[in-house]
Amino acid sequence: MITKCLFPVAGYGTRFLPATKSMPKEMLPIVNKPLVQYGVEEALSAGLTEVTFVTGRGKRAIEDHFDISYELEHQIEGTGKEMYLDGIRHIMQECSFSYIRQREMKGLGHAILTGEKTIGNEAFGVVLADDLCIEQEGDGVMAQMVRLYKQFRCSIVAIEEVPMEEIHRYGVIEGEQIKDGLFQVTRMVEKPKPEDAPSNYAIIGRYILTPDIFDIIRNTPPGANGEIQITDALMKQAQDGCVMAYRFKGRRFDCGSVDGFIEATNYCYDHFYK
Repeated sequence: MITKCLFPVAGYGTRFLPATKSMPKEMLPIVNKPLVQYGVEEALSAGLTEVTFVTGRGKRAIEDHFDISYELEHQIEGTGKEMYLDGIRHIMQECSFSYIRQREMKGLGHAILTGEKTIGNEAFGVVLADDLCIEQEGDGVMAQMVRLYKQFRCSIVAIEEVPMEEIHRYGVIEGEQIKDGLFQVTRMVEKPKPEDAPSNYAIIGRYILTPDIFDIIRNTPPGANGEIQITDALMKQAQDGCVMAYRFKGRRFDCGSVDGFIEATNYCYDHFYK
């Protein structure tokens, strides 16, 4: 049973400057809820209750968000405004939180390796809060992937089809189709040119990883942009064993970009707040 989930949140969020100069990008609100809370809610709905944030300097607001604010709660106690805290209070009751610093920004692979001591020898989830995934019917993306893990017992990456003109922004898979929407990965390429891309199936920010990934990352040399790429480590894992790629059910918004962030805000307001 998978109960642990890593949230790499140490990035600078430069595409949202100057807002992210003093505010973590993961705390940017989609309507009235920060991005990172959507991700933790998705993890919790999949049974992932032991949450580790791989954090960095200037990210204290994330810790404060998943903690009690005595002054605020005293001020609104007994008023109708208390209802606005129901969601975060539920998360705090159901989840445990730990925080570990990623002292240098060396890529997603390095961020995941930084969280090794809190994970131990267990399979675990990884959620990138920049990718906001909204279930449109049924379970969230992580819950869908946990079900698959129980069947295949190997690392799983979430994928979606993206236009070829955007493929250079993603890790891309090539694989043998096992059934509709599920592939056994044979190759991965990080941020290829459109003419070099093996498919238009892009990896998005949801993973389930088996614990042997840590030793593989440790032995993975820097790749694209001089960073330790998780796709390189997963490619090695696929060559030696098995990695599955899953075309998830739901709607995903790239909230690491301004356009995607605005689109997500409008969608959530129209569907959940009107």
